[in-house]
Amino acid sequence: MENADVFLGLHDFLERMRQPAAADFVKAIKSFIVSFSNNAPDPDRDSAAVQEFLANMEAAFKAHPLWAGCSEEELESAGEGLEKYVMTKLFSRVFASLPNDVKFDDQISEKMGLIQQFIRPENLDIMPAFQNETSWLLAQKELQKINMYKAPRDKLICILNCCKVIGNLLLNASLASKENPPGADEFLPVLIYVTIKANPPQLHSNLQYIQRFRRQTRLAGEAAYYFTNMLSAESFISNIDAKAISMDETEFERNMEFSRALLSGLSVDTQDPNSPYQNYGQHPRAEPAKHRNKALNDNKDPTLRTPSSVAKSESKRVSFSDELLITKVPSLSDLENKGASMILKEDKLNEIFGEFPYLFASVGDLTVGDVEDLLNNYKQLVFKYVSLSKGLGVSSTSNSQNNTQDHVESETTLDSSEGESVGAIDEPEKSIDTMEDSSEKVSPLEEAKSESDLPQEEAVAPEAAAPS
Repeated sequence: MENADVFLGLHDFLERMRQPAAADFVKAIKSFIVSFSNNAPDPDRDSAAVQEFLANMEAAFKAHPLWAGCSEEELESAGEGLEKYVMTKLFSRVFASLPNDVKFDDQISEKMGLIQQFIRPENLDIMPAFQNETSWLLAQKELQKINMYKAPRDKLICILNCCKVIGNLLLNASLASKENPPGADEFLPVLIYVTIKANPPQLHSNLQYIQRFRRQTRLAGEAAYYFTNMLSAESFISNIDAKAISMDETEFERNMEFSRALLSGLSVDTQDPNSPYQNYGQHPRAEPAKHRNKALNDNKDPTLRTPSSVAKSESKRVSFSDELLITKVPSLSDLENKGASMILKEDKLNEIFGEFPYLFASVGDLTVGDVEDLLNNYKQLVFKYVSLSKGLGVSSTSNSQNNTQDHVESETTLDSSEGESVGAIDEPEKSIDTMEDSSEKVSPLEEAKSESDLPQEEAVAPEAAAPS
């Protein structure tokens, strides 16, 4: 993406807006936000209005004494600061504002949730030399951060970080295996796979938001290339079927049905003669299909070519349905490890554990009156834990604590080692200034309210006219 140094002066934008000479700018920005918010959502009209306003304001910045003698870098920072401020204020009004977008988010998320249970890299013709699912976890983690931010640029950085991790890993793999340097044919299938595995929240709405409200002149070059790849990945995933992933139609439908059963917590009996799953693994294997090529070639961007076909060894392929025959019900230890992994990815642990007031307390913090409360909490915890154990059919006396610790250590090792192998990753700007940190991150459950604003416009008479 663009040089990170360009964005070190974002704080300068608000500082200039606090000066008396910026009074007309302040008035124009606030007026636009108010008038925009009063209109009903209309994606095309909203996008055009924001793009026009940003362009007019940036042109006015260049001609204003406040930026006299400033470098192109400082003017770029001012434009970024303006976009970030305006879109943070308008976020709740424009993001996922249409029922169709919300519906599509749910549909594609559900589809990824099902397919991620059985898809394998070879289903997307990813060469064995380029397969590294452990390292791809870092790319998934970057993509899953997309809902933590409001500004279009910050969301775009999450996508770019994901793509850069994939690109670096593919390059390292090609050097190690002495393969040709990876191109679009190698990159796009991995991005599709990583996206399915990550199942980022509100993928469609986030892509639409970036496309509509990221300043068009800045959505170019490397950023445009990677973003177009992500649009292609979304399109492919939304239309994915058995032929697209080189799978027999019958096998695909059985896998999808079994995934639904697993995700809904149903118990599937494969031994029951009347069960629709009792013939799993006994169907004839169809030849790999290559219809995914047409789906990817339909994209108008000539740089996004279809993945090259890779010969598969059918004797080594094991279907997802075959694997499920020997898959055990997850134990409490497995579930705890999964939960621990999810907790490690959270950035606001205080919100997760907020309802457990004694978790971070020390002995000196407790009073005699707390004993009864602690005892009741302990009894409820034991009852829930034993009930869960019985429901899963596993022993309640597991070594989950040791397993969880091992998992934490492996996660830490992975993060540190992978960070060294792929190089530094850009971080989205957390805020325009220190008073707006809370407005940039968005909790999955609730949106933090911005506590700062532009200075009041009535302070001093302006020196320049507001942009038209």
